[in-house]
Amino acid sequence: MTRYIDVSDVRKLVTSIGAESFITTMADYIRADYLRWNEIEKSARVANHVPGGVIELMPTSDRTLYGFKYVNGHPKNTHVNMLTVMAFGVLAEVDSGFPVLLSEFTIMTALRTAATSALVAKVLARPEARSMALIGNGAQSEFQVLAFRAMLGIDEVRVFDIDPAATDKLIRNLSSFKGLRIVRSASTAEAVRGADIVTTATADKANATILTPEMIEPGMHINAVGGDCPGKTELHVDVLKGARVIVEFEPQTRIEGDIQQLPADFPVVELWRVLSGEQPGREYAAQVTVFDSVGFALEDFSALRYLRDVADARNIGRQIDLIPKPVDPKDLFQFVADDVVAEPRFIQLTA
Repeated sequence: MTRYIDVSDVRKLVTSIGAESFITTMADYIRADYLRWNEIEKSARVANHVPGGVIELMPTSDRTLYGFKYVNGHPKNTHVNMLTVMAFGVLAEVDSGFPVLLSEFTIMTALRTAATSALVAKVLARPEARSMALIGNGAQSEFQVLAFRAMLGIDEVRVFDIDPAATDKLIRNLSSFKGLRIVRSASTAEAVRGADIVTTATADKANATILTPEMIEPGMHINAVGGDCPGKTELHVDVLKGARVIVEFEPQTRIEGDIQQLPADFPVVELWRVLSGEQPGREYAAQVTVFDSVGFALEDFSALRYLRDVADARNIGRQIDLIPKPVDPKDLFQFVADDVVAEPRFIQLTA
């Protein structure tokens, strides 16, 4: 049987554990998987670019489990009351190929993106960082704020979106969190001025320049979340040239990240090398650091493992017959045959 986790099941798990605790523990799973980098099967995601968006498959595995995520990105969807990003995930046994988990992954993607962002910021941002600018206040925004609050102690967030209704929504959703100061800003420049951390989480599939060099201050950490496919960027190229850039999986980020604007020999550091201590994160206090985040299948794999563990522990979800189990594994036809099988007919052939 396959455990099936739907939207209501994810809600039960997150609300029972608490969103911030859920994100923090998921970040521990992500960190653990990055630390066993050489045990993980890695590849860039498979992307089909379609009019107005992209549809992707993100697979990976270790010695015991295989996972993949189906995900799209269609910014125009919000105009017809649909989500920009929609996803589901699967976790299977390597030995047999049997799928043990089929899950909602739209909410989970937002949670794992936030968990990864904060995990990286812990090793790149200055230890005293307490303020963040958040540019783009859409579906990802609240998750990012809660992750940085829980894992870095961020207590002030300056927010800006070209759609005022998106900012209204964010402020409304986070108004009950004590000790968190949300400051509405009139522009990107106003929001980032004096911020320790800047998160960009915009959705348009365009070569945008959300952050320009004159906005950048010494010691900033930039968490660039929105640029995640060819032709979709958020940072002016000179912001990247003046920073230490950390990426998840270089072959994928070269195609999809903000560094697609730069030559192939522009130096970047893969995250696993920083988490393992092989390479430093921030090298000095005034250094500008950039996490050129595009989302990597390893992070979804970690989130699927975590989801399986907490769902099993709390018996959340239901068991479904996703895969047939015939008495005779060579007789699949039994599942479509009539209940009453007619006597076989034989035709006499003559010479």
